[in-house]
Amino acid sequence: MQLQEGWIAGARHVPSPHVNQRPDDESPSLLVIHNISLPPGEFGGPWIDALFTGQLNPSVHPYFADICHLQVSAHCLIRRDGEVVQYVPFHLRAWHAGVSRYQGREACNDFSIGIELEGTDTLPYTDAQYQSLRTVTELLIKHYPSIAQHITGHSDIAPERKTDPGPSFDWARFRADLGERITLKGSKA
Repeated sequence: MQLQEGWIAGARHVPSPHVNQRPDDESPSLLVIHNISLPPGEFGGPWIDALFTGQLNPSVHPYFADICHLQVSAHCLIRRDGEVVQYVPFHLRAWHAGVSRYQGREACNDFSIGIELEGTDTLPYTDAQYQSLRTVTELLIKHYPSIAQHITGHSDIAPERKTDPGPSFDWARFRADLGERITLKGSKA
């Protein structure tokens, strides 16, 4: 796996309009793990792509009417089968963290990379997802070394608002997959 101008070569690219420059072109130094499923608890389909590109049709599902106005994105999504979909190049600011704080610093979007896992807080993630997450994380650490010491969950940077990636995310497995040189800051790390 390689990066080309902030994009993963070989990943499916679905450019999001919900992106902007990082302040002072800051280099990413934090990796935030999320989960998402649309509609909630359902997997597959084009709905996550539609949400992250501002094209979610509110008439398709009742839940979509409440979220179709949101301007959100993530750098990547890892589907249940391990497919990596990229929406925002890593050097740019995706809109994934919202109101957030990490080690006393606010506005985590400014300095973080957001990776969504297709899933829920309570259903186990797949082996293919852990494998892809490890591969993407290793690539990110190669290009942004400080990330190795700053990997956390969305619930840890926005605890009053978010619960993902949830108790179903196996922090110990992820740590073992990455090796001892990595420091995970997740709630179960």
